[in-house]
Amino acid sequence: MKKRKFEEAIKKLEEIMHQLEDQNMELEDSLKLFQEGVELYQFCHQKLNEAEEKIAMIIDENGVLKQVPFETEEE
Repeated sequence: MKKRKFEEAIKKLEEIMHQLEDQNMELEDSLKLFQEGVELYQFCHQKLNEAEEKIAMIIDENGVLKQVPFETEEE
């Protein structure tokens, strides 16, 4: 899968869902779309897990901001 952003993947996943609801689509086309949808779902799920891990590093289990130094990108 090409490198994409989470928001783009969600939008494409929504498009695929709408296309799959079309009852006039051929089975082979539906299967290809379904496979692409599963791959997008897995990508989005991974990105959400990564975001959750980052949040857990910043906020403790009580919702209190931890003292975490922020990383800066070097130019």
